[in-house]
Amino acid sequence: MADQATAQEFDILVLGGGSGGYATALRAVQLGFTVGLVEKGKLGGTCLHNGCIPTKALLHSAELADHARDSAKYGVNVTLDSIDINAVNAYKDGIIAGKFKGLQGLIKSKGITVIEGEGKLTAADTVTVNGTAYKGKNIVLATGSYSRTLPGLEIGGKVITSDEALTMDYIPKSAIILGGGVIGVEFASVWKSFGVDVTIVEGLPSLVPNEDATIVKNFERAFKKRGIKFSTGVFFQGVEQNDDGVKVTLVDGKTFEADLLLVAVGRGPVTANLGYEEAGLNIDRGFVITNERLHTGVGNIYAVGDIVPGVQLAHRGYQQGIFVAEEIAGLKPVVVEDVNIPKVTYSEPEIATVGYTEKGAKEKFGDDQVETQEYNLAGNGKSSILGTSGIVKLVRQKDGPVVGVHMIGARMGEQIGEAQLIVNWEAYPEDVAALVHAHPTQNEALGEAHLALAGKALHG
Repeated sequence: MADQATAQEFDILVLGGGSGGYATALRAVQLGFTVGLVEKGKLGGTCLHNGCIPTKALLHSAELADHARDSAKYGVNVTLDSIDINAVNAYKDGIIAGKFKGLQGLIKSKGITVIEGEGKLTAADTVTVNGTAYKGKNIVLATGSYSRTLPGLEIGGKVITSDEALTMDYIPKSAIILGGGVIGVEFASVWKSFGVDVTIVEGLPSLVPNEDATIVKNFERAFKKRGIKFSTGVFFQGVEQNDDGVKVTLVDGKTFEADLLLVAVGRGPVTANLGYEEAGLNIDRGFVITNERLHTGVGNIYAVGDIVPGVQLAHRGYQQGIFVAEEIAGLKPVVVEDVNIPKVTYSEPEIATVGYTEKGAKEKFGDDQVETQEYNLAGNGKSSILGTSGIVKLVRQKDGPVVGVHMIGARMGEQIGEAQLIVNWEAYPEDVAALVHAHPTQNEALGEAHLALAGKALHG
């Protein structure tokens, strides 16, 4: 075919311009490759436009609302008049617009060719966009994820996903949230702060079911104290909606009524009708199966981010993008296992974790080969000043390194940086105990927990 012969060719052709795709592109250009980046929507993907960034902006507004409500106990008399949702959205959209403009400028300045339109894999080295074929000596698939729903649960009207929740121009009086994972509890947190009567429905036995059992217990207690209602351990059956709102029924016949239902049951991979199966890729329940070095087993095709099974986090996609560019360059980058990727849930209180839970560590190393240590934030000066409670829990291999750090409390997400270094550099408690942690900071809680685990607890 003549048009194939004259097709624009790149060293690396990336399908998808979200966190995984644009990171691949930026690192590849640094390494001297020519790069084509195909994107049908906006550069920055889910994270920037309808994921991490907008939700964190809402959570910041929510935090300010809570501060206003509680200000009197700090001797500051402020009253909370109202939440102006249009102004909240304008603030959120301004943050997104600024970051989007910055990203566009960065991509352009590095000489990356952005190909606008919906791309489809049409051969092991070809992506076709709007009828034009582009060739890549290497292809990186980074097509991301979408808000999933359950079989038979139609999205529409008063049944919404996080996409619609982020653009709402009113605040509901009441809401039911289906799903008590990260997305569900973050929205529950925002809406509660905005004055919404919130109920979470989670079919599994607890909220945030992937977290360490101690963290779960503390988290549920904190949500109860905030007046966020939740039903766990009974699965969703169905929903009816009318002009007044929604009525949710569980499999045991119990019902809940509210203004709307937010479906937050996770995100699914965007891989359908993109030519992946036809190219011979191994697709399992929509996910692209790769080896640990993110190669698909077909030609020079790699996959990164939310379409690869594992934790769906922007920073994982970003790291995998850098990894693949370096892999193609022959730099033999180091694999970071999913368990050692830092995870933060930005609700109030925040959860920040990295490494094995106590249960996971016992499964890996044996019941008698694991030690744990808990440090209560009640003993931390800065946490008391902020008015937060919570804990730091350490999990270590007996006589070995720390293999898990699990934290809960206001702002504790900011402590994940040191925690992920501790776990990924396989530090021993004694190593961390010897380091100086600035006073008074919440960061000290990490130091104190390691002092205790090293047998040198000065407090408690």
